[in-house]
Amino acid sequence: MPPDIVGLLTLQERDQRLQELRKELERIPREQDLARERLATRQQAVDEAKAVMQENEVAIKGVELDVGTRRESITRLRQQQFETRKNEEYKALGVKVSHYSDEIDGLETRELELMERGDQLRSSLTEAETNYSTTKGGVDEEVATLQKRADNFSRETNSLEDERKQLLVGMDDSMISIYERLLKLRGAPVVVQITGERQCLGCHVKATPTTMVQVQTGKELVNCENCGRILYPQ
Repeated sequence: MPPDIVGLLTLQERDQRLQELRKELERIPREQDLARERLATRQQAVDEAKAVMQENEVAIKGVELDVGTRRESITRLRQQQFETRKNEEYKALGVKVSHYSDEIDGLETRELELMERGDQLRSSLTEAETNYSTTKGGVDEEVATLQKRADNFSRETNSLEDERKQLLVGMDDSMISIYERLLKLRGAPVVVQITGERQCLGCHVKATPTTMVQVQTGKELVNCENCGRILYPQ
C-alpha cells in the first residue's frame, strides 16, 4: 500500500465523521421547527376556541339586549293601554304586547341554547389549553435536547476541522487536490478497497486486470476507471 494512502485514509475518517455531523446539524433545526409547529397547532386550537367562545358570549349579550328592548316596549305599550280610552286602540296595543311577549319567549329559548353551548365551548377551551400545556412541556424539552446535541456536534465539528488542517500539513498537494475533487463530487468515502475479485467497493464495478496490478504494486495512486475513486488493496 502506498504510504500516501495511509494519510488519505486517516483524513477520510475525519471527513466521513464531518459529513455525518454536518447532516445532523442541518437536520436538527428542521426537527426543532417541526416541534414548534406542533406547539403552534395547539396554540391555534386555543385561539380558535377562545374566539368561538367570545362570539358566543357576544351573541348572548345581543339576545339579552333584544329581550331588554322588547320588555321596555311592552312596558310602554301597557302604559299606553292604561291611558287609552278607545277599545280598538287598546286591542291593537294588546296584539303588539302579545307579539313582543312571543318574541321574548323565543329569545329566551335562544339564550338558553347559547348558554348551554357556552358550557360546551368552555369545556373545549379547557381541553385545548390542557393540550397546549402538555405539548409545550414536551416541545420545550425536545427543542432544548436537540439544541444540546447541536452544540455538542458543533464543538466536535470544530475540533475535527482543526485536526483535518493538521493532517493536511506535509501531504502532497496534487494528491490532496485529487482527493478534494472526488470528495466534493462523490462525498466520503472516496478512498476505497478493491477486492481480490477486482471489484471496486465504491461503485461495485469490476476493474481491469491492469488496474488490479497497479493497485497491488502500490507505487502510485490508482483510480477506479468507472467512478474515479482512489483504490487500495483489500
